[in-house]
Amino acid sequence: MSPQNAAAISRLEHLTKRIQKPNSLVRIRGKVSAVTGSHIATRGITSFVTVGDLVGVEAGSRQVLAEVLSLHEDSADIQLLDSTASVAIDSTVEVVGPFSMAPADQWRGRVINALAEPIDGKGPLPEGPVSRVLHGTPPNSMERGMVGDGVRTGVKAIDVFMPLCLGQRVGIFAGSGVGKSTLLSMLSRSPGFDTVIVALVGERGREVMEFVTETLGDALERAVVVVSTSDEAASRRKMVPLVATAIAEHFRDEGQNVLLMMDSVTRYAHALRELALASGEPPVARGYPPSVFGKLPQLLERAGPGPGGIGSITAFYAVLVDGDNHNEPVADTMRGILDGHVVLDRAIAASGRFPAVDVLASISRLANKAWKPDERKIAQDMRRLISLFEESKDLRTLGGYQPGADPELDKAVGFVPRLYSALHQSNLDPPCPDSFATVARLTRPPGQQQP
Repeated sequence: MSPQNAAAISRLEHLTKRIQKPNSLVRIRGKVSAVTGSHIATRGITSFVTVGDLVGVEAGSRQVLAEVLSLHEDSADIQLLDSTASVAIDSTVEVVGPFSMAPADQWRGRVINALAEPIDGKGPLPEGPVSRVLHGTPPNSMERGMVGDGVRTGVKAIDVFMPLCLGQRVGIFAGSGVGKSTLLSMLSRSPGFDTVIVALVGERGREVMEFVTETLGDALERAVVVVSTSDEAASRRKMVPLVATAIAEHFRDEGQNVLLMMDSVTRYAHALRELALASGEPPVARGYPPSVFGKLPQLLERAGPGPGGIGSITAFYAVLVDGDNHNEPVADTMRGILDGHVVLDRAIAASGRFPAVDVLASISRLANKAWKPDERKIAQDMRRLISLFEESKDLRTLGGYQPGADPELDKAVGFVPRLYSALHQSNLDPPCPDSFATVARLTRPPGQQQP
């Protein structure tokens, strides 16, 4: 046996240890009956699998895993988890069962793939005492706790204008290249959380190492990073958010305050769309089949406060708005489910202001619970001045603004540029411990600044 074949067999045996077989004493096998560009049709296993189960498929001299996409009366459609494998007609298919894993505290500081295998070269992962399936259920709505107290993220624009509570779920909406990943890296360093779970869905391969070593940096010690790159099969890209959420639930159930970050939920929706179309589901909204809009809330509702208020999952979901259209189907659906949204604007990024948060378009639905009474009044006053400043932009550009004609506008013109400068923050800056105090100090008029 060649070393390559031995390594492949050892890897498959390691995976099957974490997979719940329907009957460990019986090996159920079938055959490949058709191979298309989108899926593989099989026969002989239909009565023994359900949608989402894994099967092993003979691919030349090795066996690879595949996911069951759909079931018919006498056949089952599957898709390989290894996009490089080649499968022939009459290849053997063996039922493996639902995928499960057993997260442990020692997973912190590790980088894993969609199958919960380590890819960081630091050795095997220990297994915890509790096995978890991918498609977990959220706590009962009448049993889960209320959202917790306000939590400081260390990002000034968020802490001042859209503060968060423990257990809140927030979307970061932006087009490509506007700073979603950079903002997530800044949030990962927040001292308000015990453990950070990062899901990189369909990420560029060259950016994974950069994100882990440079962007996360020291924060990796309390983080678990789950990765699938853009070249991997849709089944793997779909699994990453489910694996990351299941790991977050493990730490939540231990009573920890967990920060879950996903970049991006749009690429998760793209993977769902690809799999649904391959199984024959019709598109209904810009190419998205109906099941996509059913599976998004199933994933998102798993975040939030834990049962009885013990532990919480505070979640940030990056939403890549296609063509900068914030009303496209995925973005519109996400806004309706989440507890707030942070909008990043391309024009703000082009002007050199980072993070490029559009304060007027962003909102936290739990801000009133997170703000102190005096903070609420200050934030609302500053938002009003920003609105005046932005509404008068054309007037000032055309030279129609005359100082002294409108005292409120005068105040806005004098204050807002200093505020924008105060909110500037890069991913190289440490988390801001007191955003309100820092902004107040930096927005004092010239001559009143204090060291």
